[in-house]
Amino acid sequence: MRSDSVLKQFRVFWALKHFFMGEHTTENSLRHQLYVEWAMMSKWIRKQPIDQIKEYLGVKYAFYFTWLGFYTHLLIPAAILGLIVFFYGVFTFPNNRFSSDICNATDTIMCPLCDRTCDYWELSNTCFYARLTYLFDNDLTVIFAFLMSIWATLFLELWKRYSATITHRWGLTGFTFEAEHPRPQYLARLSGSNHTKVNIITGNIEPTVPLWKKIPATLFSISVLLLLIVVAIAAVFGVVLYRMSVLASLSLTNQSDWMSTYSNIFIPTTAAIINLVCIQLLNLVYDKVAIYLTEMELLRTQTEFDESLTIKIYLFQFVNYYTSIIYIAFLKGKNVGYPAKYLRIFGLRQEECSPGGCLMELSIQLFIIMVGQQALNTVVEMIIPVGLNWFNSLTENTGRLDTLKSTSEEEDLATAVKKPWIEDYRLLDWGPRGLFPEYLEMVMQYGFVTLFVTAFPLGPFFALLNNVFEMRLDAKKFLKYFRRPIPHRVPNIGVWYRVLDILGKLAVITNAFIIAFSSNYIPRMVYISLASEDNTDKGFLNNTLAYFDTKDFENGIAPLSSSYTNVTYCRYKDYRNPPWSPQKYERPTFYYEVLVARLTFIVIFQNIVSLVKVAVQWLIPDVPNALSDRIKRESYLTTQMIIKNEAKKAAGIKEKVL
Repeated sequence: MRSDSVLKQFRVFWALKHFFMGEHTTENSLRHQLYVEWAMMSKWIRKQPIDQIKEYLGVKYAFYFTWLGFYTHLLIPAAILGLIVFFYGVFTFPNNRFSSDICNATDTIMCPLCDRTCDYWELSNTCFYARLTYLFDNDLTVIFAFLMSIWATLFLELWKRYSATITHRWGLTGFTFEAEHPRPQYLARLSGSNHTKVNIITGNIEPTVPLWKKIPATLFSISVLLLLIVVAIAAVFGVVLYRMSVLASLSLTNQSDWMSTYSNIFIPTTAAIINLVCIQLLNLVYDKVAIYLTEMELLRTQTEFDESLTIKIYLFQFVNYYTSIIYIAFLKGKNVGYPAKYLRIFGLRQEECSPGGCLMELSIQLFIIMVGQQALNTVVEMIIPVGLNWFNSLTENTGRLDTLKSTSEEEDLATAVKKPWIEDYRLLDWGPRGLFPEYLEMVMQYGFVTLFVTAFPLGPFFALLNNVFEMRLDAKKFLKYFRRPIPHRVPNIGVWYRVLDILGKLAVITNAFIIAFSSNYIPRMVYISLASEDNTDKGFLNNTLAYFDTKDFENGIAPLSSSYTNVTYCRYKDYRNPPWSPQKYERPTFYYEVLVARLTFIVIFQNIVSLVKVAVQWLIPDVPNALSDRIKRESYLTTQMIIKNEAKKAAGIKEKVL
């Protein structure tokens, strides 16, 4: 009888296990259903079965895929807007006067780009660069920046509403992290501690970390984080030195025509690739360091551990990924001086922007880092699990079931469970970081899409393409190559929402500064309004270039040899008085007019966007009205049931007393 009962219980268990798990090839199992209906690339157009994902992977992982799907859907209008800006540039660039003037400026001789070894060069050599710049920096760019700033607010507000609905559907409304169980690693390291406290939520007595242990660990973590951030900045500075040295090296080859024509593309491209390699190497080092530092802090719950790790790694990743972009957008070529008096750093001449501006170089940097990082992550995420699973299948010792008693029932059990247990055990384990790499990849992408989208309007389009594949490849990876994770209850995406909110606020400032200082839009508008004779941009190119008398070069700066003869004046990109002016090389009034216009634009742009964002937040409640009413109704019914039960108990006690 006892063995029959055991077998019956096992059959029930096995039926449930067969449905919820099974192999991805086992028909009629939840895992197989998800693999066929969710992980297949042919299903990319269909919505994700988030309830079934929650049943198989748990709430924490289901929230990630829910957020990823919502974010991907919201990228569609952003991608359409970016494509409109790009194709507007494609169809109208033949009519763009600024780039046409650069292409026709065959008689405009520019000042050398480096000391001594660089020769003079013709402005028309940057024709291709100028035409490419116009594809991203055109009349629609400002409108696009404004709409993308509003898009970031809409995305977060709509996600809060949708998240509230999902949280209620999955029974997590009112869930608090204080009710979460302590981490096993936390309890193990404090097993002999005499410091305890009572959890106010659960009422259990738990070990606690004294303050004198927490402070040193926190200070040490901050110190290491700051040190590695400095290393990341130093790596960017090294890439800047690379660009300077390559420019000087190309000038020594006497390939002046090639250098002038293609160096504006070749040097930024190779520098961006080197920067991407440095980013990957620093990430490998810091990831391991961050996990070790977080373990030292003795955080109670897995949620606290994940949030602390998130803050550490994201701060480093922010600096690691965005420093080079910030340098090109806001620092490069902004205050380099002029040929008679260059402002140098450590004796080195600063980099200059092309006469068309630094926006194209910024676009190249964004494209290579963003798209290159996404492509690399996609390849790594699929190759490494396959390789590790193959290696585990050869080397993993899963143990044998030969030690079971030689009863027929136990042999049947051993035979029945051997294959699924062994196959599942051979799959990869998620480890302590869990979903962190997935979230980090998408949030870094969100930063590219929002912070610097003005310089690269195609960013949302490439992000959309990546996410369509990312969603299905992640699903396949979760179902085929990794073990089923231990489920955790969470009410939302956690600290990542606060990171997204901060990025949305920073995006308003960064896009305003990119338009004001990296784009030609503001100077062009000021020229049309104040300096143009016919209220057009005719002559705008000539207005942006200053004259320099070649006799005024600093000692040892003039070209040692030149293919140009009798060069009296050369041009350089800046607003300065000509050498024949009484205040030669001083700032003209127009420079200050442009500066005031730039700062005014930043203030106006930021205030208008902020007002619209506040209006959007006010118009869109965090919780839908219907859901709010439903929650109130459920709370009322729960209270009524409690009152009735208490009344019955009181009546029963009264009867016993009587």
